[in-house]
Amino acid sequence: MKNLKKILLLSILTSLVAPVFAQKASWIWYPGDFDIYMSNAMQNRRTERGSFFPVFWKMDSHYVLVDFHKEFTLTEAEDVKLFVEGTYNVKIDGQAISGFPKTIKIPAGKHKLSLKVYSQAAVPAIFVQGKTVVSDETWLATFEDKEWIDQSGKVSDKSGTTFVSAGSWNLNNPTQLPSQFKLPTKPMAAVSRKKHDGGELLDFGKETFGFIKLHGLKGKGRVSLYYGESPEEALSTDKCETLDYVDIDLSQRKDSIMPLSKAFRYVNREFSGNVTVDSISMLYEYAPVTERGSFKSSDAELNKIYDVAKYTFHLNTREFFIDGIKRDRWVWSGDAYQSYLMNYYSFFDAPTVKKTLWAQRGKDPVTAHINTIMDYSFYWFLGIYDYYKFTGDQKFVQDIYPRMQSLMTYIDGRKNKNGLLEWMPGDWIFIDWADKLSKDGEVSFEQLLYARSLETMALCAKLANDEEGFAKYDKQAKELKSKIFELYWNPNKNALVHSRIDNKQTDNVTRYANMFGIFFDYFTPEQKLGVKKNVLLNDKVAKITTPYMRFYELEALCAMGEQSYVLKEMKSYWGGMLKLGATSFWEEYNPDKKGIEHLEMYGRPYGKSLCHAWGASPIYLLGKYYLGVRPVSAGYETYIIEPSLGSLEWMEGKVPTVNGDISVYMNKKEIKINSAVGLGTLKLKSNSKPVVKGATVKEVAKGVFEIAIEKGKDYLVKYSG
Repeated sequence: MKNLKKILLLSILTSLVAPVFAQKASWIWYPGDFDIYMSNAMQNRRTERGSFFPVFWKMDSHYVLVDFHKEFTLTEAEDVKLFVEGTYNVKIDGQAISGFPKTIKIPAGKHKLSLKVYSQAAVPAIFVQGKTVVSDETWLATFEDKEWIDQSGKVSDKSGTTFVSAGSWNLNNPTQLPSQFKLPTKPMAAVSRKKHDGGELLDFGKETFGFIKLHGLKGKGRVSLYYGESPEEALSTDKCETLDYVDIDLSQRKDSIMPLSKAFRYVNREFSGNVTVDSISMLYEYAPVTERGSFKSSDAELNKIYDVAKYTFHLNTREFFIDGIKRDRWVWSGDAYQSYLMNYYSFFDAPTVKKTLWAQRGKDPVTAHINTIMDYSFYWFLGIYDYYKFTGDQKFVQDIYPRMQSLMTYIDGRKNKNGLLEWMPGDWIFIDWADKLSKDGEVSFEQLLYARSLETMALCAKLANDEEGFAKYDKQAKELKSKIFELYWNPNKNALVHSRIDNKQTDNVTRYANMFGIFFDYFTPEQKLGVKKNVLLNDKVAKITTPYMRFYELEALCAMGEQSYVLKEMKSYWGGMLKLGATSFWEEYNPDKKGIEHLEMYGRPYGKSLCHAWGASPIYLLGKYYLGVRPVSAGYETYIIEPSLGSLEWMEGKVPTVNGDISVYMNKKEIKINSAVGLGTLKLKSNSKPVVKGATVKEVAKGVFEIAIEKGKDYLVKYSG
């Protein structure tokens, strides 16, 4: 509690000294509340064959009564407009204004404007627009928890209130209430239609998402719409995953739009009675993100893989980062963590990362792991520090740090007598969809993620000025990391074993903990080489068949300098899906399957998602390990460019950052770089000293050179590969 008060005090003081002109007016609410509200609405749109399909975990709600206030000094009187979602009262300097004013006049001088808002159905929110008085994240908010902290940081036992910085998003239209938010749509037509007995099969050309629109609907009877990511699914009226039935009795032609969005490429429409329709189209629903990252190379198939990966990722970027557009359409933490990383190398949509993290965490008290999955709680922690590393947004870390603390307290309370984590009632240990993958005992993969999460807690404690918390989490992390190698490392196998049961190592070695240990940099150089040979490049160790864990497996290999090998794997794995006609990447791909076997999953013939966010990982791999761009300090204040062609002849692309793009071109003789941010370091291997004008070349190891990259300058580096 002591540390929480420090964080709240820091947030208050930061808000009080922030300038009035911090940003233009936007809708504000209690931090995290709108994200929770909107995620509840989105995730509960899922249906299967017309039936509501609810999530598997506890859903929180927003606070129904919130007090907002801001102190400011005006040089002259100001008219201020008020827009509110909910029932509200307004006070200036503690004096209530009667009624529900739409505009108020605030006299010159120092004042405090307060609005208290009640709303059960939607999130209490305000939009304040004056010449200088505007609603933004410098406002303070409280849900009336009655704990008082004064500006000196002293805690009093008298009744009072804790205020935190308000939350906001990019909702800048005062006339559109936050609860009315919808993603934009645009009309699209089918590319082909094919009649069949009883109906017509429409093909929209590629995987897509949106609302079917019936034009000129007339008659009496039933419209049946069967959706499919494949023609087989759409034509299977008794087994397709999603459908719509519409019963009509219309004497005049009328257009009708289906109420819920669906994922599909194909739509099978069948009518009963005397129903007719002039035509059928769709309203494509999309997130209005900007495509900033890019990649192109000498390999046409790789270019296609990149383009389809980016399209897959865009389809799964909605109000939040979701897992799949057909199934589940939920905010799964493990899926979202990979989406954050892909996002930093494509759209760099920071607000959606924040919204997703708030929505996943929900409210205190913590009663279960995020999504009920142990590993998914850990991915949530990792996502927060990565967000800071890529954006430099320390305020967000400070705002969400108290909820990090309470989740970690919950996790720490579930350790066994050995100080390790294992399955307890209510937990789901997921790791991956894999046959015969044991989850029994103390699984090494979970301990590894636990250690990394404790390291993340220590780093975030520093950002939140919680020195006591830093010392605690840093000590825990070091102790657990040491214990992992003491208990799980097997020198005969040159690997971490998969688990311990009854205080003894099992004989099983899997890829999971070992590949994470590589890019977590937990291994010694000798251990890395042993893991690479005995695990990652060992066909006797069970292979991974999901893009979800292929993401990490290939990252570990790239971190070991195996870009040529990884390029072959990407072309084989993702190229294999393209050869089967994929227009977006799948939830799972097993090249040993044939025909419609590829559509099966979960014991259902069309259960597999053919558009899954975790299938888009080439975006991240190509940006970080081929173009080679990664931040060293927060927000790309300093960064590394370590490009690697693998077996490509040439490549070029852009990596977005919070303040501009970094452009890289490379062939076997030249590297061209231009950066709009920070101070970079180009690191490359060359048989002879590289040549570049206007920069110093420094040899840091035999055949390894570094060149400082300054903001706004063009660099042409000639080297010998």
